[in-house]
Amino acid sequence: MKKDLICVSCPLGCMLSVELSEKGEVISVTGNTCPRGKKYAEDECTNPVRMLTSTVKVNGGKLAVVPVKTSVPIPKGKMFDCMKVINNEVVDAPVRMGDVIICNICDTGADIVATNEA
Repeated sequence: MKKDLICVSCPLGCMLSVELSEKGEVISVTGNTCPRGKKYAEDECTNPVRMLTSTVKVNGGKLAVVPVKTSVPIPKGKMFDCMKVINNEVVDAPVRMGDVIICNICDTGADIVATNEA
């Protein structure tokens, strides 16, 4: 099986072609101009991860919501589960930038961290 990707590891945006076995294992990566492109393609095909950004409701703050993000990328398949947890969260003011709002969300090893004040 063949999968085509655009690398986002650097500004070049190389067109990558990944050959996968029937089990989904990476056989080869072509089109990358640097080693980061090969690693990106391998990771994207075997264990894709993303940073998650959202907002959390705030009680009594200067803002009704505070922007948040994961402390590290999380598995792409856990995004919706994490959003369900985030959407049900409400914090009390004051909230400071860098405050951990949710620890180890959905057992991903990632914390949900405030990226502004509220």
